[in-house]
Amino acid sequence: VQLQASGGGLVQAGGSLRLSCAASDRTFRSYAMGWFRQAPGKEREFVAAISRSAGSTYHADSVKGRFTISRGNAKNTVYLQMNSLKSEDTAVYYCAADFRRLGVPKTGDEYDYWGQGTQVTVSS
Repeated sequence: VQLQASGGGLVQAGGSLRLSCAASDRTFRSYAMGWFRQAPGKEREFVAAISRSAGSTYHADSVKGRFTISRGNAKNTVYLQMNSLKSEDTAVYYCAADFRRLGVPKTGDEYDYWGQGTQVTVSS
């Protein structure tokens, strides 16, 4: 499976961005999907995840109420809508796919495939 993340960019604090991650595999609906981020000098951080059927989602406390993960299985794409962005949201954002679990995986070790990352920069 190849994952292609896009939608990053430079935005002012308080603004919004929507990230997309397109999967090459037509069995996309068989994968739980997640978003992670990594800021310079920091460890990779879980952001949000969504189950195969989109019946369950989970968001990290740091983004809860501001970010929303969703998926469009017909388009083999997972999205991350980011609102009320803060300077501390600045990071490279990665999407990931897990084909083994039915639920909502929250750690990087649970994911099998990773995208290349897209840079999000929030200016204060």
